[in-house]
Amino acid sequence: MLTERQELILKTIIKDFTQTHEPVGSKTVMSQLPMKVSSATIRNEMAVLEEQGLIEKTHSSSGRIPSSDGYRYYLDHLVEPLQLPESIYNQIVCQLDRPFHQVNEIVQEAAKILSDLTNYTAFAEGPESRHVLITGFRIVPLSNRQVMAILVTNNGNVQSQVYSLPRFTNGEEIEKAVRLINDELVGKSLSAVSPEMLSELVNRKLGGNADDLLSLLSDVLKDAASEQMYVDGQINLLNNATGNVQDIRSLYEMFDQNDMISSLLSFEGDGNDEHFPVQVKLGSELPSDLLKNYSLLTASYSVGSHGRGTIALLGPTNMPYSQMIGLMEYFRQELAKKLLDYYGKFQ
Repeated sequence: MLTERQELILKTIIKDFTQTHEPVGSKTVMSQLPMKVSSATIRNEMAVLEEQGLIEKTHSSSGRIPSSDGYRYYLDHLVEPLQLPESIYNQIVCQLDRPFHQVNEIVQEAAKILSDLTNYTAFAEGPESRHVLITGFRIVPLSNRQVMAILVTNNGNVQSQVYSLPRFTNGEEIEKAVRLINDELVGKSLSAVSPEMLSELVNRKLGGNADDLLSLLSDVLKDAASEQMYVDGQINLLNNATGNVQDIRSLYEMFDQNDMISSLLSFEGDGNDEHFPVQVKLGSELPSDLLKNYSLLTASYSVGSHGRGTIALLGPTNMPYSQMIGLMEYFRQELAKKLLDYYGKFQ
């Protein structure tokens, strides 16, 4: 652990570097410390911080910048969430306080609001949907070989997806599949419909080309049960990209992979949101070298029995953490309130 004075110096260097993006010298630190300390004393303390790997010297200046370890120490021991201007809170409430027709619309809007407020890349993952109930199912023909499957659940969500029909499936078999779900599965939760249950039902009730129909119905239910992930502000990645064109292309492609995003946003809190509201991972702690110049802020939110979701921000390593953590703490609470209000309409 550092002394109180060393912590103040580290905190001052990080704060100044965040604002100016320039190396910080001892005279700058001296002018900002709340105590009277000589420039020589500050230089000695900065030398100690450098020996411990918490700050480092750049080639172009005698000043110092925070290292990855310095940021980690700051985030673990020193950072304090800041209260944001009232106008920011009002903007969040205003943008969430409009009519939404589906949960997914609220979650998608959440990603957009976060990105607009920060100019970073924002992620929003909806509450777990495995426990919602199936309330209706339809299949709408689009062409000779394509249909749109529409599954309605009791939380107001309408899951629609276009599918290619199995080659030898006819209209009568499709109607049977629709009746099967509406007769046998309406009222059941998505989590209760196991692949084995669906397979047994399809083979017993339909026969014929059961394997093809089973594949179609399995895909419909799997899509409905999957958690919805939204990303907004991908263009903001370019603000901190220092690699070549191929690296930038790879970075964009990474965020087209839902599995990669889910892994990136895995929340490692202890389940107590009030004790552990926002998690910060630095670039060196993220799973791809493409993200070495970024930091990821992740917050979990709870919607009671309807499950938990996640919001996240990906921005530069030298972001203003106090402001961003304060924003995330407030935003996750407002998003949970909005979703609880929405779900209340379907009780």
